[in-house]
Amino acid sequence: MSVCLGCSSKWHDWRWQLRNRLRTREELAAYIDLTTDEEKALTEPIFTVGVTPYFASLMDRTDPNCPIRRQVIPLSAESRGICHLHRDPLNEEGLSPVPRIIHRYPDRVVLLATEICHTYCRHCTRRRRVGMMEHGLTMAELDRAIAYIASHEEVRDVLISGGDPLIYSNRQIERIIARVRAIPHVEIIRIGTRAPVTNPFRVTPDFVAMLRKYHPIWINVQFNHYREITPESARACSLLVDAGIPVGNQTVLLRGINDSLEVQRCLVHELLKLRVRPYYLYQCDLAEGIEHFRTRVAKGIEIIEGLRGHTSGMAVPTFVIDAPGGGGKIPIGPQYLISQSPEKVVLRTYDGKIVEYPEPDV
Repeated sequence: MSVCLGCSSKWHDWRWQLRNRLRTREELAAYIDLTTDEEKALTEPIFTVGVTPYFASLMDRTDPNCPIRRQVIPLSAESRGICHLHRDPLNEEGLSPVPRIIHRYPDRVVLLATEICHTYCRHCTRRRRVGMMEHGLTMAELDRAIAYIASHEEVRDVLISGGDPLIYSNRQIERIIARVRAIPHVEIIRIGTRAPVTNPFRVTPDFVAMLRKYHPIWINVQFNHYREITPESARACSLLVDAGIPVGNQTVLLRGINDSLEVQRCLVHELLKLRVRPYYLYQCDLAEGIEHFRTRVAKGIEIIEGLRGHTSGMAVPTFVIDAPGGGGKIPIGPQYLISQSPEKVVLRTYDGKIVEYPEPDV
């Protein structure tokens, strides 16, 4: 079904946006002038296609290099076979002791609440399962996941992720959060979502009022480009932070989309104006079908060096590589430590000056 750009009386209804995701070549052609490559890739897509009308409305109709468009419209490059790419690059299946749980770090776990998203990003690292069958969390799966967390007292932090947990109703989300919050040793609950970016109407006063009952709650979002910051997404973020819910942003470094200092600087500045903390800048994972998004690691280091000292420290995310095989996040950055001895360290400042710093006499 073709959806007229912004003309529906239900445009601001998040459920309408979710139900009317654009999936076919014909539906997307109402929003953009498809290239030959896009048309070909949309005929038999390697990975699920689904774009909310709202997010589609941010795409440039005529520019195939539009940063919004490149994140959600498939290209034939997705079918390239590369030897170092993997179906499950982070070994999440191997780190899953029970269905829906990923236990990679000692004191925290991921609870995969769904395989459904408001919009399917072409750079998704969980494309092996997200969107493929669009399954939700069954009660039996939730029971097993909660039992696992409850039996592991070292777990103090639970990240509810997916897919996107915010495809659920308030009642359904609260059922999950309440079960997790009832576990005495769980201190922090986090929710990973792109809804404020791709379907900002999902963040409602009723939703944030429900979340406030379960503090401390944190939200992680993913703004990848400053053009994703709109009055609608700004309102969604404001509702969250006004409710005392800290919001952190996890940008994925994507070739041809945000792999420049200028784009990243503008993005982090705009995020701070929303009271959203730039948290991580991710190197794109080694997942099948996304090689064309990957940059060299040096590009991420270059961006961080261009931010560090040249703007507010709060605006500088940590550049990380998620280690292949499930080794966890590895922070990568410019080298400021030149040499080290028992007496002193020699350092480089952000603007290239060399300074000595004496060690304590102990």
